[in-house]
Amino acid sequence: MTLPYLDRHRRRIRLITDAGEAFLLDLPRAYRLADGDGLELEDGGYIRVRAAPEVLLEITADVQTLLRIAWHLGNRHLPIQATRERLRIREDHVIEQMVIGLGCELRRIEAPFDPEIGAYSSPAHHHHDGDETRHG
Repeated sequence: MTLPYLDRHRRRIRLITDAGEAFLLDLPRAYRLADGDGLELEDGGYIRVRAAPEVLLEITADVQTLLRIAWHLGNRHLPIQATRERLRIREDHVIEQMVIGLGCELRRIEAPFDPEIGAYSSPAHHHHDGDETRHG
């Protein structure tokens, strides 16, 4: 099942798999599903979650400026994906102007968005080691 970022952080939503099978995701609380996570079905099967490519803004600058930008973005509670020497955010025209005004370069890319999970989120529900995470 291929989903954009906003549909991968839900508690209850009607979804359709890539094969066209509809089902209701109904979890006890909202979970953030990452690329490669799995959903266990009532019949014991699994559906693998894939992050859909979406339009993102990729931010580049020197390290000090990137740190300042990261602070400003975090202060606005925006989801951020940190890569080696870049930050990625979902497209937002207002934030785009702020980032340019603070001295960064931007380019639009199309890629899966997998932002940081957050310091207060439960790590028991998110793994990047290749194992499927079972939700529900």
